Amino acid sequence: MAVKKTDWSGLPAPTLDDIEALASAALRALPEPFASLAADVTCAVAEFAEDDVLEGFGMESPFELMGLFSGIGMTEDGATPQTGQLPNTVFLYRRAILDYWAEHDENTLGEIVTHVLIHELGHHFGFSDEDMEAIEAAAQYADD
Repeated sequence: MAVKKTDWSGLPAPTLDDIEALASAALRALPEPFASLAADVTCAVAEFAEDDVLEGFGMESPFELMGLFSGIGMTEDGATPQTGQLPNTVFLYRRAILDYWAEHDENTLGEIVTHVLIHELGHHFGFSDEDMEAIEAAAQYADD
């Protein structure tokens, strides 16, 4: 499927809302059974990861982290769901994603957002890199 690319030459950088829209489209386009597994996961977009998150991963630059899964996934959840937990959330970090996009012109922004989203969900749900590659290949990217 050919991906329509937006001509960004006369447009401002994509906003938090633009990245969120791409992520929402990517979530809706996930193939089964991955889509069902991710149904209760929310997605949030921020400029950068918080300093304590970066420190926890031993990262010095906020540009090193494009996304993060926060919550309790299927591999960690017990037979009885825990109560009082915050919802499972994938955080996407706009500035790190845009920095990667600027350095990798072979990828559309929608492809990068979809890749980060699948990567964060996939590792948390116990999928291998090969599983995630197959899911990503079957996913349709949002038009950029």
